[in-house]
Amino acid sequence: MNYETLTRVMRKLSLEAGDLIMDIYNADDFGVKVKSDDSPVTAADEAADAHISAGLRDAFPDVALVTEEQAASHSVDARTFLIVDPLDGTKEFINRRGDFTVNIALVENGVPTRGVVYAPAKGRLFYTGSTGVSVEETGAFDKDEPGETTQMSVTTPDNDGLMIVASKSHRDQATDDYIGKYNVKDMTSAGSSLKFCLVATGEADIYPRLGRTMEWDTAAGHAVLAGAGGRVVRFDDHTPLAYGKDGFANPFFIAYAPGVTLQDA
Repeated sequence: MNYETLTRVMRKLSLEAGDLIMDIYNADDFGVKVKSDDSPVTAADEAADAHISAGLRDAFPDVALVTEEQAASHSVDARTFLIVDPLDGTKEFINRRGDFTVNIALVENGVPTRGVVYAPAKGRLFYTGSTGVSVEETGAFDKDEPGETTQMSVTTPDNDGLMIVASKSHRDQATDDYIGKYNVKDMTSAGSSLKFCLVATGEADIYPRLGRTMEWDTAAGHAVLAGAGGRVVRFDDHTPLAYGKDGFANPFFIAYAPGVTLQDA
């Protein structure tokens, strides 16, 4: 894999998909359908998925592709593959909250190594560069010419007062009970894969997720966090969260900055 080409392609496709999403988001009305798993899907999910998938297949025809919106891809059996969630945070989108993202990632041997997370309504763009180091780009987001970037790095946590980020739409008592095991300085909520990025930028120290997620929900954010020095582990035994699992379903997990003293489940 040519990582320079991959970074350029993923970045451009995410920005183009973001434009498609925002056109629909800013419309007076948009339809919402319900998938077989009772999750919502909109025209924005479908338009972004079609655009990203076509672009990735054109650029990397020999690399397996898994995408949330194409059920046929969920039977892919590969250790190295591209994985896409064209609109993570559909509920945030439907409720016209800005915490939704475009997510594209490369998984190699079960590990997310490159990824892009773009939050078009918030104007925030995070990705791993060709060397695997994560950056946040600022500026006009020209499709072909990257603007100014700032290298991302997790914070050095203070276990006497941690910054916690948790899900905005999927918060439950089990999550609150686990958070209660830590000394918390402050807590924020965010939607979609932005939670990984807040840990990656040092805006938060730890993100515990005690709820159902799929690999396409997490791979890009996982890659961005890893490129900023962070880690993602299983909730039950604190071993690294692996990808390419049968059905692409994740166990509960914890994303965090090294230095956080993880509490047992």
